Amino acid sequence: MPASTARRLRRILVTLACLAALALAAMWSWKQPFMAMPRMLWDISRASPPTALPVPVQGVEARRIADTFGAARGSDRLHQGVDIFAPRGTLVSSATRGVVVSVREGGLGGKQVWVLGPGRERHYYAHLDDWVPGLAEGQVVQAGDPLGMVGTTGNARGTPPHLHYGIYGAQGAYDPLPLLRHRDSPSVR
Repeated sequence: MPASTARRLRRILVTLACLAALALAAMWSWKQPFMAMPRMLWDISRASPPTALPVPVQGVEARRIADTFGAARGSDRLHQGVDIFAPRGTLVSSATRGVVVSVREGGLGGKQVWVLGPGRERHYYAHLDDWVPGLAEGQVVQAGDPLGMVGTTGNARGTPPHLHYGIYGAQGAYDPLPLLRHRDSPSVR
């Protein structure tokens, strides 16, 4: 075998060995805890939006929630979610798996949390009395993981304690109540 062919073969083998090492390193790192958020973002970007969701307020049944989606709120806006009434401090949990993309206070929602879920839909939890300790942007959550407690922050001051829950898909806000009620139907359990 000529020397130039041997050198080419050696370069090819070294390149293949380097690529194999990089692939093994990538496979190892993908499974590590520090990659939980990128893994979840990959998963939810490929997943379809949910067809049924649990009620995000502990102890509340979907049949007790009034359908207020689209109701007038003043002269300039419509209600873009449902209000789930419960005693102040009742636990609010994520309705879906996803990534917490915002934990903030301000505006109409007061203390609020946004979770990016399957189908890249944004789930909005507003008027919270407080957040659970340690909740942070970038945190991976599963359905049922605690986010905060029912309250009256933002423009809910002076109203009975409740969670404003909304879902925003590619076309904007849509009524989450059918998904909550579908979850309560016997065929979904």
